[in-house]
Amino acid sequence: MTAVALTIAGSDPSGGAGLQADLKTFHQHRVYGTSVLTLVTVQNTRGVERVEVLDPQLVVQQLAAVVQDIPPGAAKTGALGSAEVVEAIAASAAELDCPLVVDPVMISKHGAPLLDEPAREALRRALLPRATLVTPNADEAAWLSGRDVTSRRGVLDAAKAIADLGAWAVLIKGGHVPGPEAVDLLYANGHVHELSAPRIDTPHTHGTGCTYSAAITARLALGEPLMAAVSEAKGWLTEALLSPPQVGRGIGPVNHLTRVSRQSQPPPPREE
Repeated sequence: MTAVALTIAGSDPSGGAGLQADLKTFHQHRVYGTSVLTLVTVQNTRGVERVEVLDPQLVVQQLAAVVQDIPPGAAKTGALGSAEVVEAIAASAAELDCPLVVDPVMISKHGAPLLDEPAREALRRALLPRATLVTPNADEAAWLSGRDVTSRRGVLDAAKAIADLGAWAVLIKGGHVPGPEAVDLLYANGHVHELSAPRIDTPHTHGTGCTYSAAITARLALGEPLMAAVSEAKGWLTEALLSPPQVGRGIGPVNHLTRVSRQSQPPPPREE
């Protein structure tokens, strides 16, 4: 049977982030991708000019149409745009009956707001308790948890605080956390895993968060355990950062055509 993954996200017409990046990532992982559009942006690699959020009823109708006909093996959310859309997705999440990865996209790579204050509160209250995995970067983790995340101790404290909001597992990405390496922290069911990779000095980072969470979602749809899915996705994203397509005249995307490997082994967990 063909594995299916669903993305519920906004559109990036330049193709580096959002729904377009998710579908490319699903395809590269040999997973059939379906999608629900939440908002439309006018953007390219140089900036975001406009954001239009769709009517919540239209978003929910898309979701119902897809799920009733092509049930996903895993799903993810990206930019949701408004409290009404967040609430609508949270109310419909029970119908998914599959792992749900929540990427709490709040600000675009260029600094454009994609989630206002009421929507952020709705995400914390209504959507996080539905999540199998939440994948914030350092800034998003700081807001969600109310903790300082400039140290490894702070990252762990933030992960525990976010898990207390109801998410089963939390992955805080280490790209914005100071240190010689990019260390992601996965906190799941009381266990802590650290995944390290060399820091890559590149301007081609557009859509890295979307792509990372989409790769995890694809691998969950293929039936991989969470730790293996995260570990493999991080390895693939690292390679994608090293071989960018070098398109656009601003913050370019990663290489979504990077070959997928299933050879790496996840690090052992430690108790906290």
